[in-house]
Amino acid sequence: MKNTVLIIFLLSFLISCSKKIEKPNIVFVFADQWRAQSMGYAGNPDVKTPNLDKLALEGVCFSNAVSTSPVCTPYRAMLLTGKYVLKNGMFMNDISLEPDSESFAKLFKRRGYQTAYIGKWHLDGNGRSSFIPKERRQGFDYWKVLECSHSYNNSKYWGNDDELHTWEGYDAEAQTYDAIAYIEKHSKGKDPFCLMLSWGPPHAPYKTAPKEFQDLYENMDVQVRPNVPEDLIEETKAKLRGYYAHCSALDSYIRQLQEAIRRSNIEDNTIFVFTSDHGDMIASHGQMKKQRIYEESAKVPFIIKYPALLGKEGKKSDFLLNTLDILPTVLGMSGLNVPAGLDGEDITEVILGNKEDDRKAALVTCVQPFGQWSRDRGGREFRGIITKKNTYAQDLSGNWLLFDNVADPYQLNNLIGNPSFDKISKKLEELLSKELKRLKDDFLPGPSYLKKFGHMVDSTGTVPYKN
Repeated sequence: MKNTVLIIFLLSFLISCSKKIEKPNIVFVFADQWRAQSMGYAGNPDVKTPNLDKLALEGVCFSNAVSTSPVCTPYRAMLLTGKYVLKNGMFMNDISLEPDSESFAKLFKRRGYQTAYIGKWHLDGNGRSSFIPKERRQGFDYWKVLECSHSYNNSKYWGNDDELHTWEGYDAEAQTYDAIAYIEKHSKGKDPFCLMLSWGPPHAPYKTAPKEFQDLYENMDVQVRPNVPEDLIEETKAKLRGYYAHCSALDSYIRQLQEAIRRSNIEDNTIFVFTSDHGDMIASHGQMKKQRIYEESAKVPFIIKYPALLGKEGKKSDFLLNTLDILPTVLGMSGLNVPAGLDGEDITEVILGNKEDDRKAALVTCVQPFGQWSRDRGGREFRGIITKKNTYAQDLSGNWLLFDNVADPYQLNNLIGNPSFDKISKKLEELLSKELKRLKDDFLPGPSYLKKFGHMVDSTGTVPYKN
């Protein structure tokens, strides 16, 4: 009898251990140009995001997620490699990530994962509609991808068969259906999977979401942020209606993805992430698009849900999460070793409350202004940091911006030059200097880095792209 009890105990213990070491699936979903402020859970009274609001109550919702270099290609390269832009050379759009880079999918693939990428890539730099061969896919096996398109209806993609296909209808919806089919199939397999779903919206053009979502905002007198100039208010309202329509469409696909994960009985053991590569100014401070350190450009939504580890009750975190932290954290949460040489931090223990949050600042950079923020449009090199209270930035001439984001949430009052804030400015300068030193960033003019990495640009400092 005693032996029988002992055997049962040992079997129970072994089963318990096996559950603990089971590798989680990864579903990483990110949109293009969705700013943190355009969420119902963030206090926006106009945008309808009920499914993301629900997700925020089920996972860990970060209020201080910062895009380290708030523009498409640099963010994506840092996400995949875990390396700072001056280490992987990817500091502007339409350039090519080194095929031999150590990257997200390769790291998971070596640990027994199936890998998949669906949607926008923007890391190849050989033409926005060009074929991307297997050796440049960074370890992703299942592949339904186009380099870049902002034509969201009946857009093209290159498939696993290396043939060009068309997403039927609104591409984000079709891509989501494809991701759901992948989840349902691979949830039945013996190997865990790592799936990335990269949507093009809500990036402009703003008025191309499905009609049912545009109708939600057609007659709405949407609010604009107080930092939008008065002469741009009506134009901005029209843009916001289209932008929010995209947001609500994507929000509905979050529900479908969550339902598919539950239906496949893998919810507890799936790490689900929703985020964006950067924000969108949408006329705040009279500016458009991204690359800036202002809140509308640099702050992004970030929710991570993993019931087996993080529990089923959501929580809010004000940790200063940088793009570079994502890869090591997802690896750490998966129980996998984080390789040496990554520039971010595995913050799993901070999220679990087992380690003190000692992060003082999150870095934001622009190495070479280009495109919609070229020098002739006011673009400039900068290095800056965002803390839980302040935003501080330097350009090549020295101190450039200082905001008290608590007292001045719309960043209307630049405190540089105000003697009352000299001590704060000096402290933030020291924090920034320390972070740049850690990353071996000498903060040189952009052309120095163009020459170093061999990037060829036009007269505006932009890499010309081909369709």
